[in-house]
Amino acid sequence: MKGKIIKGIAGFYYVHTAESGTYECKAKGIFRNQKIKPLVGDNVRLTVLSEEEKTGNIEELLPRKNALTRPTVANMDQALVIFAAAKPKPNFNLLDRFLILMKYQGVSVIICFNKQDMVSQEELRLLKETYAGGGYQIFFASALEQKGVEELRALLKGKTTAVAGPSGVGKSSLINLLQPEAAMETGDISRKIQRGKHTTRHSELFALDKDSYICDTPGFSSVYLPDFEKEDLREYFPEFLDYEPYCRFQGCVHIHEPDCRVKEALAQKKISQIRYDNYKCLYQELKDKRRY
Repeated sequence: MKGKIIKGIAGFYYVHTAESGTYECKAKGIFRNQKIKPLVGDNVRLTVLSEEEKTGNIEELLPRKNALTRPTVANMDQALVIFAAAKPKPNFNLLDRFLILMKYQGVSVIICFNKQDMVSQEELRLLKETYAGGGYQIFFASALEQKGVEELRALLKGKTTAVAGPSGVGKSSLINLLQPEAAMETGDISRKIQRGKHTTRHSELFALDKDSYICDTPGFSSVYLPDFEKEDLREYFPEFLDYEPYCRFQGCVHIHEPDCRVKEALAQKKISQIRYDNYKCLYQELKDKRRY
């Protein structure tokens, strides 16, 4: 029988099958011996041990389309990254790090700003302009007012989507609206530290319908850059691409070089200052990392 791992806790894997529901399974020792770890999102072949108790063994991992390292999940079609438009204010450096990581892992991203009810139309416009230049799909929602939920559901239709974001941005509240059976804990915000409490601690897959899944992942407060050269960073800022061929120097990194068309576009407000400032900050981080 074939199924998909929807949750893994303490050595047990919960495998959902289209025919007969969910089984609690152990992975065969062969996986341990080969140092292969089943992941949430893996498609597997299982043997049923007890139909009554819904238990089984995972016999085989079927080929993976992809395996993400952060979050640690497999076979994702896209990522939905959720930040709050306010309370807490968006951490653009953290968002850019996540976008770089997803591009590095070959996964397309939808950016969702929740809590749109807490900010003005002008602030929403600024958020959109910051990322629209990079070709990102940007979406606004309000879990509190239940706005944007059906439009969001349409973006997830027929896909397996990893849902990620920092704690306290309303990620679990949105997932509960999309799939009430998820019955997730929704943590209050600590007013003092502006972070979520009682939030997701493990990755878990939920079926929205027969061919649409969302994978909730633990909230993150930091994201490490992938291990690539500082000169490669510019490839992860798509809004630079139209201007790069016209820079005076081939291989221009758009920081100190003269006649840099990217910096000209920045001066003309064709490129977001927020994005460019983060680019410079991350470039310096990669430079310092190589130094040590």
